[in-house]
Amino acid sequence: MAPTSSFALLAVLVALASGIHAAPATSVPGLLARQDAIMPLTPEEVSAFKPYTWYAATTACNLSAIMDWSCGTNCEANPTFKPIATGGDGDLTQFWFAGYDPTLDTVIVAHQGTDASKLFPILIDLDIKQVNLNSTLFPGIDPSVKVHEGFAGTHGRSAPGVIAAVQQALSMYPTKNVTAVGHSLGAAIALLDAVYLPLHLPSDVTVRYRGYASPRVGNQAFADYFDSLGMSATRVNNKEDPVPVLPPIQILGYHHVSGEIHIRDDVWVSCPGQDNPSDQCSAGDVTFSNFDATQHPGPFDGVSVGTC
Repeated sequence: MAPTSSFALLAVLVALASGIHAAPATSVPGLLARQDAIMPLTPEEVSAFKPYTWYAATTACNLSAIMDWSCGTNCEANPTFKPIATGGDGDLTQFWFAGYDPTLDTVIVAHQGTDASKLFPILIDLDIKQVNLNSTLFPGIDPSVKVHEGFAGTHGRSAPGVIAAVQQALSMYPTKNVTAVGHSLGAAIALLDAVYLPLHLPSDVTVRYRGYASPRVGNQAFADYFDSLGMSATRVNNKEDPVPVLPPIQILGYHHVSGEIHIRDDVWVSCPGQDNPSDQCSAGDVTFSNFDATQHPGPFDGVSVGTC
């Protein structure tokens, strides 16, 4: 599969065309300025992310190799993983895989990021109109909650296969945990999974989210709804990668969920709140005069995402 990289460049071009300037994030009402609460992660806390980073990276591998768990270094990094299902076509619907990790004691659902060699993933990224969530997939969600139309569409195409695989895994293995993982576009789809799955699983199943370089997925109501779920959720951003500050707040009204971990000068720090405006966090650090799209794939603690 081709490397994933187009979102960074194309989304920046769209934002620039929309008239976004390098205004400081603190100029946007409602952003949380809690700089005194920003804390570096310990080496042990950083290391705990690495298995999930490798799962995000593995989405760039051939699906047959994933089902055999024979995809080289990416698979060898999580040697106890038990694949259950794969899906998607890598074009209109991003590739995904699911299985069980007995070491982490969780079902893993991982989604592919943007494949720059194909047209439809690029069009998905650029379909930035906000829409309501599908009421069949997301029953009972308030109509004020709106999300990126492209992300919602590709998520909806994978959702039936994903829920079937997760239910199968939960019936096969002694766990009550599910973790949705992805990078870039894959992180956006995984975030929607983290909202979708609890609506269709027993209440004693715990869903978690681990995203890397995720763009913003929805409006303020979406971010607030997700935060109200109280789940363990983190989104890791690398240095001056522009994707985590897109689509822009100022014009399009997109907002991040809480849970940012920002890598700056190779130090991982936690950034409380949604779109924390500190210059130690993405919203305050990345502007259109200093962004670096080459930082989009990582590395994240030594792991780069997008190739296999």
